[in-house]
Amino acid sequence: MELRHLRYFAAVAETENISQAAERLHVSQPPLSRQIRQLEDELGVALFERSGKAIKLTRAGKAFAREAERILFMVDKAVAVARTAGGVEPRELRIGYAPSLTVEILPHALETFHRRHTGVKVRLFDLDSAEMIRKLRDRALDVGLIIKPGKGAMRGFEFRELRREPVCVVLPVSHPLAGKEELEAEAVVGERFLGFTHSTYPEYRQWLGEVFSHLRRRPLVTEEHDSISGLIAAVEAGRGITVGGGGIKEMVGSRLCVRKLAPPVPPIRVGALYLRDQPPPVVVQFLDCIA
Repeated sequence: MELRHLRYFAAVAETENISQAAERLHVSQPPLSRQIRQLEDELGVALFERSGKAIKLTRAGKAFAREAERILFMVDKAVAVARTAGGVEPRELRIGYAPSLTVEILPHALETFHRRHTGVKVRLFDLDSAEMIRKLRDRALDVGLIIKPGKGAMRGFEFRELRREPVCVVLPVSHPLAGKEELEAEAVVGERFLGFTHSTYPEYRQWLGEVFSHLRRRPLVTEEHDSISGLIAAVEAGRGITVGGGGIKEMVGSRLCVRKLAPPVPPIRVGALYLRDQPPPVVVQFLDCIA
């Protein structure tokens, strides 16, 4: 058994989809399928249940996945520690980001970083908050630009605040309230709210409740979406309104109306999230590039 077998298995186990895993690993599907079969033959157990194109981890597969993840984590950590101790600058920086939160941060930071560190390749990953946190824990990302997570999700992480965004209401240009400069919370709480799915942004509903906690009524989320683009499209189609950070205005332009909520509520804290234990020097260098 070689290390690549574990990496191949981990990718297939995570996606439960051979084609997606192959794309992630930059290999073709037939060799990947053969490697998984060889691994199962070596172990003497089936790791996946197969039904047509669908695959699912068996009980043995789930147990093996937990151990494989731990081994890969330790290998990656050992490599990072050795490179840091040897004074080797990482050749790659992997950044997770949410477009609506970073549209005013990321472009300038990247321009500065590329100018200062020409030999470092930057890879960007457009991810929701839940996936970003998971990939950071798995060391598949170096840093994530994200809304500050709740206390439970912050375990093992460091958060560096970069900016605070006002809470805004996003609504169609044809909405009766679109002509106002600011919107009273009382005036919008009875509207149909569009939000994020729990898997995309686990704390969204709790946060939305806190935004309107000073009112007797609570907002009713009638529709959920798993991406900011889907949410924007739904608002544009007149299916309801949503609430988010002021940075979303840069994304929607004149397609939608973005209005500050009144009275002001605690702003959205946007920042950089990274593992607390020995962050790679390249992360520190990147954060130094953010004004």
